Amino acid sequence: MYAWEGGPALVQTVDFFTPIVDDPYIYGQIAAANSLSDVYAMGARPVTALAIAAFPEDEIDSETISAIFRGGFDKLREAGVALLGGHTVRDREIKFGYSVTGAVDPARILTNAGAKPGDRLILTKPLGTGIVGTAIKFGRASTAVVEHAVASMRTLNKAAAEAIANLDGVHACTDITGFGLAGHASEMAAASHVTLTMAAADLPIIPGVIEMVSSNKSGGMGTNREHFGSGVEFGPDVDGEIRDLVFDPQTSGGLLIAVSEAAAGGVMSALQTAGVSARFVGSASPGGISKLRIS
Repeated sequence: MYAWEGGPALVQTVDFFTPIVDDPYIYGQIAAANSLSDVYAMGARPVTALAIAAFPEDEIDSETISAIFRGGFDKLREAGVALLGGHTVRDREIKFGYSVTGAVDPARILTNAGAKPGDRLILTKPLGTGIVGTAIKFGRASTAVVEHAVASMRTLNKAAAEAIANLDGVHACTDITGFGLAGHASEMAAASHVTLTMAAADLPIIPGVIEMVSSNKSGGMGTNREHFGSGVEFGPDVDGEIRDLVFDPQTSGGLLIAVSEAAAGGVMSALQTAGVSARFVGSASPGGISKLRIS
């Protein structure tokens, strides 16, 4: 964050990745939504973006490149963000995303370090996009599952961020992306010096994903387990599929929001009124070891 004297603070983020779906236009939309997510998680309003792209020299046609950029631009326009330019390089593998600048009131910036004992936890999107992305690569995903995942990944976190922007009792927020629920939630627990407890039955999951977990584990899932496993504790009755799912890297995932018990009902009502399919997934308790517990 960079605070100007007498004005809003600036926040900046950057994100880009390889294609997760076959359709180039949708890929561009998802990349834009994913890149904007960090700004929304900070309680900020994204205002400008610079495109970052890498394309093979001879293995991709101009129509495909155009569709990727058009998808990203249309999603930026939906978010009210001005595209100021960007940079493209040659690479053997396609990559696309944005560097995004946002504006935020420095007195109301959200971080992952503000959760307090007694807070309720809200998650605004279902889990499982990494599993679906892996299944797409190998032709193992049904049309229905892909449609659910794509709809989630194309959805901006704009409505959720705006719904909570001026509400009291919102203590912490983070977006669930590459580190998965396990990584981002355990980081919130550690930064806030609390323990986050979630019930497996309360976690929102893309329909059909549980049946796909065992045969569609990505390398990122293993990496997340290696890095964040020590900060996650599972109850004895938690199924193996759920244990894998919480480490699944998410693309353009939802917001994990910590709100006071007193404000929880009003925050959930505001999210639902904004059309966000939010769900209560757990609570925060005094730190101790400061980790994520799934029961």
